[in-house]
Amino acid sequence: MKIMRPVALAALTASLATPALADRQETIYLNPFAGFQLFDDKRDLSETGTFGVGVEYRFLPRWSVEAVYSRADADRKYVAGESEFQELRIDGTYYFAGPDAAWNPYISLGAGHAEFGVGDTISYTTAGTDHEETRVNVGVGFRYNVSDSISIRGDLREFHGIDESTFDTMASLGLSWAFTRTVASSKPAPAPEPAPAPAPADSDGDGVPDNRDQCPNTPAGVQVDSRGCPVDSDGDGVPDYRDECPNTAAGATVDERGCEGVTETVETIELRVQFPTNSSVIDATFDNEIRRVADFMAEYPETTVEIAGHSDSIGDAEYNRFLSQRRAEAVANRLTTVLGVDPDRVSAMGYGEAEPIASNDTAAGRAQNRRVEARIQVSR
Repeated sequence: MKIMRPVALAALTASLATPALADRQETIYLNPFAGFQLFDDKRDLSETGTFGVGVEYRFLPRWSVEAVYSRADADRKYVAGESEFQELRIDGTYYFAGPDAAWNPYISLGAGHAEFGVGDTISYTTAGTDHEETRVNVGVGFRYNVSDSISIRGDLREFHGIDESTFDTMASLGLSWAFTRTVASSKPAPAPEPAPAPAPADSDGDGVPDNRDQCPNTPAGVQVDSRGCPVDSDGDGVPDYRDECPNTAAGATVDERGCEGVTETVETIELRVQFPTNSSVIDATFDNEIRRVADFMAEYPETTVEIAGHSDSIGDAEYNRFLSQRRAEAVANRLTTVLGVDPDRVSAMGYGEAEPIASNDTAAGRAQNRRVEARIQVSR
């Protein structure tokens, strides 16, 4: 109980002495230690083992305050007998590294109240018998973090007794337990935040601002890299969203579908298919027209087909590409479901206004550009 009362008092003193801070990470260490203390010759005390415990509050990554209680039973140096020593002190410590580092060297300053053999009597007066005094100290040491909760601490400290101008030295080694938490304290109402800066323009919505986008007008929903260009996982030059043969071997020559070999268009069939305005819906009305493609592919089973959708330049270019893609997919769907062509031989691609065959400056030219083509292809 004689030890616990000073320790509890020290912990309370440390917590009251520490200023309140805003949200922060803080650590409390329990620091039991054993040391060896050399006393000034004025005390008539032999060097002796010293034991103690500290409660340390690390309120910032490199600053802490610690309450320490220590005691020893020291033999007298020049006459028979012994003297009981005990001290309660407060130390402030600066660490040269943060708590996440393995090694935490530090420097420390402190002051405390020491008692030497209070109530003892001998034939002459010394600074080590029936004596109380204030001692200030300076120390250096290290903390080695074995884990997040356990560390080893070594300490070398010099004490100066103010009353009798004495100098005592202690070296100690201890094992510490850490208890860490995040503390949030009340804060005054924050000042109004300034209006946020306008977000950089990202015209194609791929998450890469226009000022860094090396591949503008990326199709919606396509995964891009940090440059804003469609991802090409196998590095074959064909982006993943158009690569029909992923995981191509490095260095292989591929066609526009990302497949090895060269695909050559041998026949283009323009399909006279009409869609309602802003729609990609068709029904059986045009099956006979689309059957021309199915019959050709039945006659030439080594062929594949790309259904290519095109538009004129009226309206938003991205919307035109999107609508032409949907219309190409609608024709391809009739070809594979109703007309029985193997889906592995059919692909669909919307080119929007990118491949005009006539001028978009005239109504007649725009009408020619609004078309669906079946590009019959073979791999060489």
